[in-house]
Amino acid sequence: MGRMSRVKWIRACQHVEALATACEEARGLPLPVVQLWVFGPVLESQDDLDAVDVALAVDLPPVPWLSAPTGAAHWANATRLARNPFAPVWRSARAPIWNHFVVRPVLVWDAADGVLSDALTAVREGRADQVRLDAPSPDALRARIDEELTVSLGAMRASVSAYDEKRWRPGKLEPVADELWSVTNGYLDLLDAH
Repeated sequence: MGRMSRVKWIRACQHVEALATACEEARGLPLPVVQLWVFGPVLESQDDLDAVDVALAVDLPPVPWLSAPTGAAHWANATRLARNPFAPVWRSARAPIWNHFVVRPVLVWDAADGVLSDALTAVREGRADQVRLDAPSPDALRARIDEELTVSLGAMRASVSAYDEKRWRPGKLEPVADELWSVTNGYLDLLDAH
């Protein structure tokens, strides 16, 4: 299988703007996405990228790290997120968006205010530092990771139980196994960051 082609930085910025507009248009979808944040290399330099890192905040209880809420695949298809060069992470709007991986993000769309043109312009003009969140203190970051470890451990235990229940029954095991892999991968990533 061939390697995906890289995306030019200016094209990545255009993809972010298009996704912000798609978020505005997708308000009627069942998954309550309320914020779109951009972070990572697209804010650091104007080099070509493999993908654009985005965080999607949902108005739901905490989403286990590296997991997706129910309905995320449908939402991603409806907004073209799945067909464009994005590397999304799903976050709860009820907790801080940032963690060890989502570092100093920029809010580019909010359900309350719509598309944030000033933030998009700052990113496109290479002035992202002017609109990025401040970095948390080391103590705040450790506390955040501890909170996420608790959420992820609970999800991992629930997924193990669901897997165990489904394991020897008829039917497809993939959805349950995929969820178990997702929450376990997120937990291990957080543990490594701890």
